[in-house]
Amino acid sequence: MTLDVDALLAPPSPVAARALDVVRAWSSPALVHHCLRSWAWASLLAPTIELEPDRELLFVATMLHDLGVTPSFDAHAVPFEEAGGAVGSVFALGAGWDAARARRVGEVIERHMWTSVDPALDVEGHLLEVATSLDVSGAGFARWTASDLLAVTAAVPRLDFSEAFDGLIHEQAGRKPSSSAARLDGSGNVAAGGSRWTSFLDNPGIVE
Repeated sequence: MTLDVDALLAPPSPVAARALDVVRAWSSPALVHHCLRSWAWASLLAPTIELEPDRELLFVATMLHDLGVTPSFDAHAVPFEEAGGAVGSVFALGAGWDAARARRVGEVIERHMWTSVDPALDVEGHLLEVATSLDVSGAGFARWTASDLLAVTAAVPRLDFSEAFDGLIHEQAGRKPSSSAARLDGSGNVAAGGSRWTSFLDNPGIVE
């Protein structure tokens, strides 16, 4: 069956659509595309591992998860995922969500930079961490079908995401040497992920 990418990428609620408006207003096209692809990867993965996320919560967190690296929301000392988590919680409160649900947006955003998130602890956090690891680092291609990976990437191209995000993470690491961004920067996985994606798109018959 051919993947309906338009349906896959559609926001699941009016609040989710406003979160997409926010990321489009304050992020580069490459970062917007990263957020949309990450949503696609999380949505496609969930049923294959028998997880049923709160789709509205997951979409909002996914759209807002990297706002902490953008000029308007970058915090000088606070790790970017904490800054982004705060923005996410404020957005949710403004959208009328109760305090507990708004805080969940922040938790999911903060946890996407963990090395792993136990789905028993946080379904949405697990899916966002795994999805962003695929899109940033090229980790776990084999968990998705090559046809789905190609269809989503054709609809939402990578543009200069890997190069731009590598620079953003390196800049974060320089100011925040004890942060998760510094760990990611030191790993070299952003640049390596760009190379893995290039290799996959050139030869989709080979997945890692």
